[in-house]
Amino acid sequence: MTSFGEILKSVGDFGRFQKCLVLMVSLSSFLAAFPLFGQMFMVLHVPHHCDTNWIREIGPNMTKEEQLNLTIPRSPPGSYEECQMYTPVEKDIDSILKYGLNATEKCRKGWVYPAEQEQTLVTQFDLVCDRKELSNISQSILMLGFLLGAVISGTVSDRIGRRPVALLSLLVMGAFGVGTAFAPNFYIYMALRCIVGAAVSSVSLSMVTLGTEWVGVSYRAHSVTLGNSAVPVGQIALAGVAYGIRNWKLLQIAGSAPVFGLLFYIWILPESARWLVTKGKSEEAKTLLQKAACVNNRRLPPELLNQLTCEKKNKSGNVLDLFRKQQQRNVILIMFYIWFVNSLVFYGLSFNIGSFGLDIYLTQFVFGAVELLARLCCLFLLQWFGRKKCQSYFLFQSGVMCLIIIGIPKDMPVVVTVLAALAKCAISASFAVSYVYCAELFPTVIRQSSLGLCSMSSRVGGILSPLIGLLDKYHPSVSMVIFGSTSVIAGTLCFLLTETCGKELQDHMEAAVASQRSCENVMSNCETGSLKLKEDGQDTGHTRSTHF
Repeated sequence: MTSFGEILKSVGDFGRFQKCLVLMVSLSSFLAAFPLFGQMFMVLHVPHHCDTNWIREIGPNMTKEEQLNLTIPRSPPGSYEECQMYTPVEKDIDSILKYGLNATEKCRKGWVYPAEQEQTLVTQFDLVCDRKELSNISQSILMLGFLLGAVISGTVSDRIGRRPVALLSLLVMGAFGVGTAFAPNFYIYMALRCIVGAAVSSVSLSMVTLGTEWVGVSYRAHSVTLGNSAVPVGQIALAGVAYGIRNWKLLQIAGSAPVFGLLFYIWILPESARWLVTKGKSEEAKTLLQKAACVNNRRLPPELLNQLTCEKKNKSGNVLDLFRKQQQRNVILIMFYIWFVNSLVFYGLSFNIGSFGLDIYLTQFVFGAVELLARLCCLFLLQWFGRKKCQSYFLFQSGVMCLIIIGIPKDMPVVVTVLAALAKCAISASFAVSYVYCAELFPTVIRQSSLGLCSMSSRVGGILSPLIGLLDKYHPSVSMVIFGSTSVIAGTLCFLLTETCGKELQDHMEAAVASQRSCENVMSNCETGSLKLKEDGQDTGHTRSTHF
């Protein structure tokens, strides 16, 4: 019998077919940058003050400056208070001019913004004063959507396929993204953002899984890393688009409508042949493999292709299988923690190191460039050093940089910023490695479910990261201690995982568990001085993948 990996070698490990697939993954990742980071350009601070037109009824001829002097108190720096006004009184204008007003209260009838100000989320929905925290809540709601999408899409994709989940999610992402621009109130806006977040999460996981399952062993890291590298490119592009479009509705439409341009995926996006085989759909898998071989200008021997008809249909996997065997249980729990830390530190640093002395548009450009560099470095490092060492090193580097920041004096902001940027670069690279590593550690029957669960853990970290930042009011080093220590612990736990570099993907739970047990035996024998296991006079250093 022939393994799927050997059939894939005949098709082409990374030919034109796979390169086109990676391009499709990259386009969807590029467009995912807007729902992730677009809102930050819509909630910039806008000068405002309470609406005090009540005084116009008794003094219609006063100037705007006179109105503000009479009705708005001043803050210590001398500017008008943004969230306070003098309490209206039933007096004539002469009495008010003579004695003034003393009692203050919160704004009664809303706020007034500069007439020349472009419409933003702040001005549209009055996200100021007591309503200011709604903008942060909406980001948490978006992360909740990501969490829901990870949970739902993982299970559904392993049951009905990667392709239908990706296509449906793209349609939802575009339709509800554009619809968000027409939300009548902020609560509807947040609900739509939650749906968009779920769709983005589903698209990302489905496309990453497709990119993993269609590419040969030696190019698997290239496929996933290049696809994810499009996200920081999207961040860089977003900085330019947001700089040119200041109206939030137009920006929302400009960032969401391009998704409809990917609907041609309906005709060209392939299903995973590996997934089809695990579901017993060998004829459909044959057709796809023949098409891929044709696109790659390769000839697929019929006798090799006919091996697929000999496969015995295996029992489908489910997420509970991840916890039944100790080996898989240890792996999934460690990956949960790694993904949680990745998100916790990544978003935590993004919220805390935004002081480069640059405006928000240039800062976004710099952040995108740093992330792009980190992800591209993974292309080479993953092949040279393997998944486990890279994952561990990047987590250690991020954690150590965060802990070093604690000892840097506050009067050295440049040093702090450089260290924080290095930490963010490392955690971005760790995120990129996690996608490759997680996709390789788990078998095909539950690969996307596993990715979904890990992504769910990641979103919990993203939700908690701004809350950790609030702890700095007790001590300025609390957040960095948490970010640094959790990263170092995660880096240490990586040593308990098996290396997957250069190994064929496993298709079923039994093969995956056997492979991990075999790796543990090899490591044990290394400690006693015997690296190779002898079986019938042959060297066997690993367990082969499932055969058809």
